[in-house]
Formats: sequence, C-alpha cells, structure tokens
Amino acid sequence: MANIVWHKQWGIELDLTRDDLGHESMPNLWDLLYKTDRLHASRGVPVSQRGLLCGGVCKKAGVEAWMYLREINGRKQAVHERSEDEDRHHAALSDEHKAYQERICLVSEADGHQADSEVRTSIGPRSWIQTDTLVRGADGILIGWEIQLSTAAQEGPRSVKARANKASKHGITPAWHTDRSDYASRNDVHWTRSDNLPAEVIAKSGDLRVVSGYRALDFWRCDHRALYRCPETQRRCGAMHVTPKPRDVFFDDLVRRTAAGRIVPVQHRVGTSTHRFWVTDADRDRLDDLNGGRLVLPSVEPDDERELPTAASHRAPTCRPTTRLASPTEGAAPARPAVSLPAIPTQPVVPIRPLVRPEPAVSPRPAPAAPDRPVGAWPIVPAPAPVAPVAPSVAPTAPPGAAVAIPKQPGPGRLLDWRSSEHWAPDSRPCRYCSKGTQMRDNDGRPSHKTCAEEQGV
Repeated sequence: MANIVWHKQWGIELDLTRDDLGHESMPNLWDLLYKTDRLHASRGVPVSQRGLLCGGVCKKAGVEAWMYLREINGRKQAVHERSEDEDRHHAALSDEHKAYQERICLVSEADGHQADSEVRTSIGPRSWIQTDTLVRGADGILIGWEIQLSTAAQEGPRSVKARANKASKHGITPAWHTDRSDYASRNDVHWTRSDNLPAEVIAKSGDLRVVSGYRALDFWRCDHRALYRCPETQRRCGAMHVTPKPRDVFFDDLVRRTAAGRIVPVQHRVGTSTHRFWVTDADRDRLDDLNGGRLVLPSVEPDDERELPTAASHRAPTCRPTTRLASPTEGAAPARPAVSLPAIPTQPVVPIRPLVRPEPAVSPRPAPAAPDRPVGAWPIVPAPAPVAPVAPSVAPTAPPGAAVAIPKQPGPGRLLDWRSSEHWAPDSRPCRYCSKGTQMRDNDGRPSHKTCAEEQGV
C-alpha cells in the first residue's frame, strides 16, 4: 500500500492522507475515482489499464507499479497489483532488529515455549496480522513482540496504535520494544525500552537490561503517615491509592515471564491521562481489586534489607581467574622452603612501681553553734509591737470650675502621664533626644518620644 498515487491519464498526484487528496478545487474527487475503479473491476478491466501508478517509492526507483483503490472502515487505500512492488516499500531489517528476534526465540524455546519470527496470523479471508516475533506461551497466551528501532512508518504513532489494537482484538498481546526514549515516553501502547546497543552485544547471552516500561505498584493509605500527596484532593482523604514506581528488569526475564503470564500489561488512569506499562500478575490483581472497590492492604516493606529484591544476575561471575587451583589429590607444586627470620631480642623487664596518690588536705570544720532552742521545738517568734491607729487623711478638693494642673513627673525612671491631647500633634518632627520622627510633644510643646523623656528624667 502507498499514500501517494500518480494518475497517469490526468497527470496529477493524489495524496490519500488528505480528505481532498491534495486538490481543493476538485470536490468529491475520491468518490469519483473510487467509483470509476470499482466499475472497471466489475467489468474485468486489468489493473494496468486503469491509469493508477505508485507515486512514492516505486516511482523514485523508476518502476511502474500499477495500483487499484479500496476503502476499509472509511480509510482510503491504494494497493499494489504485484507483491514484489509491495515489498519494495518495506525496508530491510537491520542487524539489531534481527538480533532481538533471535534472542526472543532462543529464550522462549529454552523455557519450553514455541516462538517464530515474521509470522502472519490470518484473521479473515484477505486479512492478516504481521508480527515480528510471536511467542506461544502457557495456557494459550500469545505474545506478539514488535521491535521498533526506526521511525514508526509514514503514518507515525497512528500506525503503531492501530496495529496494537488490531492484535489485541484478535487475542495477541502486543509487546513493543524500542531503544528510543521518545517512543518509550508515549502512552499509546505498552512500550519497553533498552539502551541503544550494537547487534553483537544484543546477540550475546549476557544480561540485557530493560530500563523503561516495567513498574512496581505501591499501594498506600492516604493518612498522615503517607509519603505521597493525595492524587484526588488537597488533604488526606483516608482512601487507598496506588503509585507506580519504575523498576528495571532483564530482557530475558521479561520474555520468560510474559510468556508464563507472570508479567502482564495494565492501564492506569491518573486524572485524564492513561498510562500503559507492565507489572506482575499479583500487582495486576490488586489494582483490579482497588478499581473494583474491594479491600486492598498497603504494600509491606521487608524489615530486613537482605530480603529486598536485588537486580544482580543469577549467573556466575565473569571475572573468574583463568588458571584453576590444584586440588590436594592432584600433583601440587612443591612448597617453598621456610625462610627463618632473625629473632627479636628480648627487652629487659622494668619493675612496675605502684602509683601513690597524695591524700588531699582536709580543712578542719568549724564547730557547730549551740542551738538557741531545744531540738524538735518550734522557733520562738517575737510578738509584733502594737501599732497606733492612723487617722485617714483627706485630700484637699479644688474649687469647682478650676483647671486641674497635671504635675510633672520628676526623676529618671518615672512614668509620665501624656494621655492628654496636648501631647500629640498631627505632623511628625524629629525627637529632641534621638532625632527620629515623632508626633508626641512634651509639656513644653517640643517634639519628644515619651520613652526618651522618661529616660532623660524630664
């Protein structure tokens, strides 16, 4: 199939990715061409006489590749008449792509599963699904591995999602693997990613690490002990939530466990976004319980650090010595003669003298004074002297109508009474003592802070 078609009789180029085929001045152009092509097909007109040629790869290669039109589920398609012209549109597989396919097949067959590369699964009379590597796992599980190391066709991400949905609809679990970070960051399919490695490294039997696409689900209760923010509210809601945490996994283990059904794909919805990744079957079941409103206990962290899962390889170390140690039964090399070392001269024993500490001088204590009262008796308190009664003094009253004069408070440290409005002015002036602005006035009408006046004893 191709997206660019050349109409030989009209001399125009047709772009099937656009609704108007690239010609806005010619409305309903697709309907006219499609009905004409179907009319020619019903009358038995050969494809080479309908005037439609491939305008893409085949035209650039100088080949006349005749085509016919078809429409499936509203999608416009142009199909080559010959299969060799169709194969010209598919680029040859790279060495890295082939190395991944061979590794998937070897790991699957070593684990007792059947695997084949470039498999076509028929889903209809004239339709099939092309899979890079198809693994037939336990209990009828079908894992369709797609190795995407280059640009995802000319349609971009749409072609990847369409192929994944088509495979899932017919019972094949799509597993897309790449070495590109821009693909792994998308959420259209369940991507996994490894580092960009050459073919000879991929084909080795060593550990190939998957650095993206595998998660461990952490289930936690939203209370005051939680380590994460509540994804639904701004406060602690008390409900159970789940947080996916990235984890590394070896590529061989991923192939084995997906075929056995112990690593499965899930879709996790956060707000309006849907994230797709791989988890263990136990985490998948707990996530289903959480989404179904069933009881889910928080994740339990191991108390002992030795119980934590390690990412170390289960294989033997590769840094072993090249020479093998001889066993006691085999001919061992003769032992070297012992070399006698000069003896260390003995040191004379020094007698240890006992440490004598001088006794501290003791000052004589003063003799206790004779008690004034017998021991155990209450103290004798002298009787207070009689106090003569004092007649209350009557303060002189001012005549009515006379102004009450506020006396000054002489002496430093005394509090001044400046509650009268005479001690306040609307404008601020520098204090006569500290030169800072103030609206207070002293008894003489000069600007002064009350505290400064009290310190000066005015």
